[in-house]
Amino acid sequence: QVQLVESGGGLVQPGGSLRLSCAASGFSFDYYAVGWFRQAPGKEREGVACSMSDNSKYYEDSVKGRFTISRDNTKNTVYLQMNSLKPEDTAVYYCATVTPSWNCRTIATAANPSDYWGQGTQVTVTS
Repeated sequence: QVQLVESGGGLVQPGGSLRLSCAASGFSFDYYAVGWFRQAPGKEREGVACSMSDNSKYYEDSVKGRFTISRDNTKNTVYLQMNSLKPEDTAVYYCATVTPSWNCRTIATAANPSDYWGQGTQVTVTS
């Protein structure tokens, strides 16, 4: 059974940091590109970061320099380190596989309902 389970969300002040984790099981994690997506109320789901199986990384423009995606294939886990958080980063964050993997290069529009998805974790940035 395929599972992706996100954790690490929460409430943080502007300028703060959070680290999200996504633990995967039930598929060959190391062969897949894996991305982080977010969806704010009333907005479409957008991709923010993606890690390909060769560890190439891609970011949506608004998070470049602030967010870092990483993966540990020995733990079947992908992380999203989020620094310098802004109120506009407030959203539910999801991890998902990204297929085909080259869609990582255009991660902002790579959300595919046919991929494997986690249940999401809420990130709220507010003073």
